[in-house]
Amino acid sequence: MPEGTVQEIQDHDYAARIETTANIDEVFDALTNVERLSQWWTSATGDGMVGGELVFHFGPGAKAVMRVDAAEPGATVRWTTTACVLQDWVGTSQHFDLEALPSGGTAVTFRHVGLTPRLECWADCQSGWDHFIPTSLQAYLDTGIGHPNGSPADMARRDALAARMSEGVA
Repeated sequence: MPEGTVQEIQDHDYAARIETTANIDEVFDALTNVERLSQWWTSATGDGMVGGELVFHFGPGAKAVMRVDAAEPGATVRWTTTACVLQDWVGTSQHFDLEALPSGGTAVTFRHVGLTPRLECWADCQSGWDHFIPTSLQAYLDTGIGHPNGSPADMARRDALAARMSEGVA
């Protein structure tokens, strides 16, 4: 948890950072190509380049629509949520900043701007991003096999979160 006053913590956007052995072009492709996005996050359709729209499908009637605001190879990918089954997400943005590492790998700094502990969905969304960024995206980039929505690893995460929430621990 970030350090600071209660208000500062409540206003803190979700953030995560990974370092992968994948080169920066492979990482960019994993964030802009719908087939590759589907391998680590969830089923996706649309266009992942600037001005495009991505639709992420989470199950029957559950989707998120993202406008692609930036897709700069070797630098950044940014989306703004324009529609979502989770109303808390509408108007938030997802930033993936890429940095080539001297080793030939890539650092990915992810921030979901507007997704803070103040939102009703915080516990579930934090659990989701904790799975999809440092676990699924990392595995996908390093091994070619991610743990997308509905995978056994994702279902285990969901079951653990449900158990913690039923105990009032989440």
